[in-house]
This record gives sequence, structure tokens and C-alpha cells, in this order.
Amino acid sequence: MSHTGHYTYAEVEKIAEYLLEKAPGKWKIGIVCGTGLGSLADTLENANSFDYEDIPNFPVSTVPGHAGKLVFGHIGGKSVVCMKGRFHMYEGYPASTVTLPIRVMKLLGVEVLLVTNAAGAVNKSYKTGDLMMLKDHIFLPGLAGSNPLVGTNDERFGPRFPASSVIYQPSFRKLARQAATELGLEKYLHEGVYGMNGGPSFESIAECGLFLKLGADVLGMSTCPETVVASHCGIQVFGMSLVTNECVVDYESEKSANHAEVLEAGDARSKDVQNFIIKLVGLLPVS
Repeated sequence: MSHTGHYTYAEVEKIAEYLLEKAPGKWKIGIVCGTGLGSLADTLENANSFDYEDIPNFPVSTVPGHAGKLVFGHIGGKSVVCMKGRFHMYEGYPASTVTLPIRVMKLLGVEVLLVTNAAGAVNKSYKTGDLMMLKDHIFLPGLAGSNPLVGTNDERFGPRFPASSVIYQPSFRKLARQAATELGLEKYLHEGVYGMNGGPSFESIAECGLFLKLGADVLGMSTCPETVVASHCGIQVFGMSLVTNECVVDYESEKSANHAEVLEAGDARSKDVQNFIIKLVGLLPVS
């Protein structure tokens, strides 16, 4: 690892080579499973699974609801590599470590990344169990200097100053609407802005109000680092949030956010999310 805390290109390449030796192929689609959504990885055909702790120089996941496996397989004949559990900055990892798997995916051949997460809704028209496609994000830690691209830039990964206005592909959202309609989920589907808090504490009432004023629809503690790095290295991105709770924006409320509630909502909706992603993978223009 370099003095900036980044993995060098050679180190990322070494991890990719190790995985390709054990799971040869051209892996075109990457999927990051959010909290409580790891069961999607169990649906892969011809699956080949690796525990994070067995992959040399790979971080490990420490959060309930994140199993910590990299699963290679197929969905409808399309080659997929799936992160069953992701990494978060609140686990103590720098943003560059959180996003290491995305760069590994790039060197495995991944062209499209599907990222899912569990999120709390600040948009009052969203309900628990709804789905939201990301059209944009507010990456608060990134704006404050905790951006995964901080440090020396290696042009083999991407440019020094990438645009963030082109991260989430409108064409994928169109396909996702088609998938939702075919599955009868269109009434639960929204399109909006994801706001990221570094965590691990859930947002205060005033912080929820701030994000709402900034234009966020849902709030979470992940996703932005991965999608920034994916876009930086030329991977096309689709992001989706499962609304697992409604954020507290009223001082009179006696409710409070908790992780158990998030996991429960994730479990209740996991089958629909699975079917949605499987249907979307089938529609993607990737051979």
C-alpha cells in the first residue's frame, strides 16, 4: 500500500489475478449488496464463493447484515461478481480501502456496477419498503475531504479530476422502470437523491432537516465512495436504495432509528429486491 493509504495499481492487479486464477472468466457485471440484501448473492448460478478474509490483502466486513463474501456466478447467462456485504468508513476504513473491491472488479472486466443500499427516507412521500433509484447523490464526507480519490492519482484507473454529474446512468433507470413494471413494483419505485452521512450514528433531527433542505430524498452511510470510484475507472453505474425506515424530522416524535428495524425491513423486502435486480440484469445491454 502506498504512503497515502491507497492500494497501488500493482497491488490491486495482484488481488484480481489471484481471483481470476480461482474463478476464470470475463466478469462483466458487479453487484454490491447492501444491508440485509445479501441473499441476492445466493441466487447466482454456478456460484464460486470466497470469504473476504481468505482473499490476500482484502479488508473484512464487521457489520451485522453483511456476510463478507465475494461470489462469482451467473444470472440469466450473464457473468456476475457479487459483494455479499460491503465495507463502510464507520468501520474505521479509509475511503480508499472501502472502494478497493470496485477497482478489483474493474480489473476483473466489470463494465456495469449495480449498487444497493438500505436507507432512511427524509422525503415524506416515501414509505418503508419503497425503492428509490439514484439519479444523484450528496456525498457529505467527500465534500469534507474523505473522498476515495484523495492522494496520488494513477491514470490507469482514471483521470485526476473526474466529473460527478455523470455517475448514475439515465438509460439504466429507464430499464429499471421497465423491470419494476414487469414485476408489479412500479408503485413502490421512486427516483431521487441519496445523501451520505459518514456514520455510524444515525442523523440527528437537525441533520435530517439539513439534508432535506439540500435536496436529499433518502439518507445512508455507504454507496457514494463506491460509485465515485466506479465512475472514475469507467464503470457504468446503477444505484438503488431500499427504504428501511422513515427518518425522524419532528422534535415531538418519540420514534428513533435503529439497526434492527433496518434489518427487519430489508428481510421483508429482500425477495422483491432480488427479483428486481435479476430482472434488471436480464435487461442490461451487456453480453
